[in-house]
Amino acid sequence: MTQTQPTLLVTGASGHLGRRVIELLLEAGIQPSAIIATTRTPEKLADFEAQDVHVRHANYDQAETLVEAFKGAERLLLISLDVLDGRLPRQLNAVKAAEAAGVKHVLYTSLTNPDPSTPITLAPDHWGTENALRASGMGWTFLRNNVYADGLVQTLAQAAQLGGLYNAVGDGKIGYVTREDCARAAAAALAADFNGQRVLDITGPAAVTQAELAQIASEISGKTITYVPLTPDVLKQNLSGAGLPQPIVELLASFDEAGALGKLDVVSNTVETLTGRKPTSVAEFLATQREAVLGQVPAPEAG
Repeated sequence: MTQTQPTLLVTGASGHLGRRVIELLLEAGIQPSAIIATTRTPEKLADFEAQDVHVRHANYDQAETLVEAFKGAERLLLISLDVLDGRLPRQLNAVKAAEAAGVKHVLYTSLTNPDPSTPITLAPDHWGTENALRASGMGWTFLRNNVYADGLVQTLAQAAQLGGLYNAVGDGKIGYVTREDCARAAAAALAADFNGQRVLDITGPAAVTQAELAQIASEISGKTITYVPLTPDVLKQNLSGAGLPQPIVELLASFDEAGALGKLDVVSNTVETLTGRKPTSVAEFLATQREAVLGQVPAPEAG
């Protein structure tokens, strides 16, 4: 690479998505010395540090430390935090710190249709972060990731055991996308030279219904699995009965409600445009997870 290679920064670099983005950047030939990885747990990134990636500690509760962590970065991938409480103020700290550190462009992993019309309970955090970036003096890219297909593995493993897929999505369609495709899109967008402002929907190649998912699961498992639509109230009762905390119950139910309302029925060609490869379909992805769907191996983590 030439000396003009901009310095790229990935936050949350010890998480599944952040780690994969850095791996993809290195595979693409980005010089390790042109990559900064920030995390709450630097010890988890010793392998990257050994390759000369700059690993820095970042504490979102201390905005002044973030400025130092972000210094020298020209393009920054802000991966949304994996917490439910206090996410927005922490992410606003990161936006302010990025601007103070002289970052030119921020890419943020957002949510499909995060505006106030969606019932998804965590949408306000994404909408607030997007608005902070809009109001900043930096360029920005919103990577609006649709629902992870990875989370379907455990869901369909349970459906295979029960003989039915139960949720409150109804006839709604969802543009499920794999975490791998989200990582590939994020890495490509981070390494690109786009410096303006854009909103990108990151989706799979097609939106699918729950009935179609049940059919796919039936074909993979060899069992007859039917889709059984529930009312939101019954769904919440079932989730609560399974011992889930109320905030998680509300969150999961809100995604189903958004799906039923068509808020997640979004399909784009962004993954292929950014990476040159088509995104993986739900059927293709689940076919690689047959043993997990059958409960023979643990399902992959979806977060």
